[in-house]
Amino acid sequence: MITLELPFVHQLAQSLRAKDPLIQIVLGPRQVGKTTGVKQLLQKYPENQCLYFSADGAISQAPSWIIDKWYTAKSNSKVKLLIIDEIQNIENWSATIKQLWDEQVDENKPLKVILLGSSSLSIQKGLQESLAGRFQVHQVFHWNFEESKEAYNLSFEEFLTFGGYPGSYRFIKKPDEWVSYIKHSIIDPVIGKDILSQTRVKSPALFKQCFEIATSYPAQEISYTKLLGQLQDRGNTDLVKYYLQNFEGAFLLKKLFKYTNKPTLTRSSSPKLLPMCPALYTINLDAQLNTTERGRSFECVVGAALQRFPGNVYYWRERNYEIDFIYKYGKKLIGIEVKSGAIKNTKGFEKFKAKFPASKLIIITPENLHQLKELLC
Repeated sequence: MITLELPFVHQLAQSLRAKDPLIQIVLGPRQVGKTTGVKQLLQKYPENQCLYFSADGAISQAPSWIIDKWYTAKSNSKVKLLIIDEIQNIENWSATIKQLWDEQVDENKPLKVILLGSSSLSIQKGLQESLAGRFQVHQVFHWNFEESKEAYNLSFEEFLTFGGYPGSYRFIKKPDEWVSYIKHSIIDPVIGKDILSQTRVKSPALFKQCFEIATSYPAQEISYTKLLGQLQDRGNTDLVKYYLQNFEGAFLLKKLFKYTNKPTLTRSSSPKLLPMCPALYTINLDAQLNTTERGRSFECVVGAALQRFPGNVYYWRERNYEIDFIYKYGKKLIGIEVKSGAIKNTKGFEKFKAKFPASKLIIITPENLHQLKELLC
């Protein structure tokens, strides 16, 4: 049972208190506390003022499902807030919500609405097509170390091996059961329900194989051609790009591109693949890490932490010189080296600083990870 209140709950409560709030969209991975957080929020409201419905279970629901829930809420004068979970499972959900939302534009006390989803690609398509100007997004992330320590008393070493999904923490003393939980309760539903039920994929087996290969290169630069070469099928790099796009849309990994002041070159570079929490990498190792693998897991932790900040994250490499991460926000440009053991060669720092004199350079270790926000200022 999650008792920790995640940051998005406070942000969501503030947004709902605004005059004429927009539709509130809560997006994030499965099993990280979106539903629990919203139910924590509901405890702050009188019980008869809120209605919660979930579209989870069936692969697809007709738009009439939304209409029925909407008018159930509207018919009760006490209900002020309607929450619909797993909205991506509703056919044509965005156009239906748009119609219902616009119908109440002249009402004195319109219904407040929260929509939750675990498929970024499906949700973003709906937002762009129908709901422009009508919504506010709240991003929910995999759990970080501070949250895991506060709520479940995880040690840092445990987090590097098991971190990300709080529901799995009950199994960390039984690694075999933890591996089974991550595979069958997290990865299989995400690939089967959040991706394959929403997206056309010719070979589901090949798709799953690509995911296993991609997450076995944590925070490492790898070419699309090399990834393709490891798949047991013929194809082209467009197929690999399509697969990675879907993994990214389901919050499983992030593609980081090489930093350059020429945007066209940035997008054409080989990506660095970043699993969005340690568990998505260590599942490939059956939760058994050596020193090198521990270092890679920590680099994933830092990369995932950077995703919580506004701005963009890249990596940098020029011949034999490289920097783990580049953080760019407005005019701010920061080179970030990750160090979990012995001191790294800093020649990449020197080269990057010579090329971008206005940049700032920092080293992140397990000891100063909690200061990341201050270090980025």
